[in-house]
Amino acid sequence: MKYGEISIDPEVMSGAAVFAGTRVLVQTLFDYIEGGDDLAEFLDDFPSVSKESALAVLEMASY
Repeated sequence: MKYGEISIDPEVMSGAAVFAGTRVLVQTLFDYIEGGDDLAEFLDDFPSVSKESALAVLEMASY
């Protein structure tokens, strides 16, 4: 299933929510932010995630 920038597939990362088209867990972004890292550091560490995708996920989480 795909929900905007998030994909959930039982065959990818055991069905955990990932950024669509990657194997990067959405939770990883939240862990970075909660740990005090900024978005730029997350994007540097996970170049397969676009800035637009990360911002869209953060916006969805704010609702």
